[in-house]
Amino acid sequence: MRLSNWAYGLLLLLLGCGRFSNKDQKQENEERIVCLSKQYNEIIYELGAQKNLVAVDLSSTYPSEIKELPTVGYHRALSTEGILSMKPTMIIHDNNVGPEHVMEQMEQLKIPMMVFNAKGDDISGAKALVTEMGEYFGKEKVADSLNAKLDRDMKKVEEEVKKYTENPKVVVIHYGRANNVYLTMTENSTTADLIRMAGGTVPIDGERGMMQLSSEVVAKSDPDVILLTDYGYDRLGSPEEIKSLPGIAGTRAAANNRIYRVEEHDMVYLGPRTGEVILMLQELIHRDGQVQ
Repeated sequence: MRLSNWAYGLLLLLLGCGRFSNKDQKQENEERIVCLSKQYNEIIYELGAQKNLVAVDLSSTYPSEIKELPTVGYHRALSTEGILSMKPTMIIHDNNVGPEHVMEQMEQLKIPMMVFNAKGDDISGAKALVTEMGEYFGKEKVADSLNAKLDRDMKKVEEEVKKYTENPKVVVIHYGRANNVYLTMTENSTTADLIRMAGGTVPIDGERGMMQLSSEVVAKSDPDVILLTDYGYDRLGSPEEIKSLPGIAGTRAAANNRIYRVEEHDMVYLGPRTGEVILMLQELIHRDGQVQ
């Protein structure tokens, strides 16, 4: 069973409800940018180009200071009123936005909108996106530095992965537990790309990058390592609670205490920190020992 955009949007609304009350701190800025992409927003902050950013979508959670900005809702469940309340002079998005009628209303109101050309869905694409955004925001030198660091980090990734003789099976669960059904990353996801670059494999097939799957599917995959994203991990409260979950309890990951916490925003898109993220994943998925 797949998770609908509406259901996932509702989930994120519940998780981030406190951010709706954040106040607009940029009343005097001439330019007022609303950005509706977590990938774009991270790059904006890494470039140091956030001066005119007045609001973001609810899924944008990195860096931590972005949570001080008002939100206009989940990027697939936007409202016209929420966006207009921020008086935007520019809306930046990555085409993964909706509902369609809201975006049509923005066009009818002639609010300028920007979608960057670079897709950013592999390492070269991520670098191209950083370069393009650096040019747009007048931060070309910073963009060059970010890409140079990413190159250095990826070189280290390639060197490190040669040291590993095993290819552990890794299951990444996004939400944790909801009626014993899991939001699980499939092999057709950015997450799986990160795991592969780290020297592991995602053993769950799927047409979409993230699917709502039963505990039986997780159990059948019998992963060596389970990565649980921050909200689900923190909600459960302890390693023992996680290991007792249906579908997880009998896995090799649970038996060997190889269940780890990761940040959701590290796992679902590529950007300047991707090399750092993969190095972190290498350390986790090739580690023996305790639940962290």
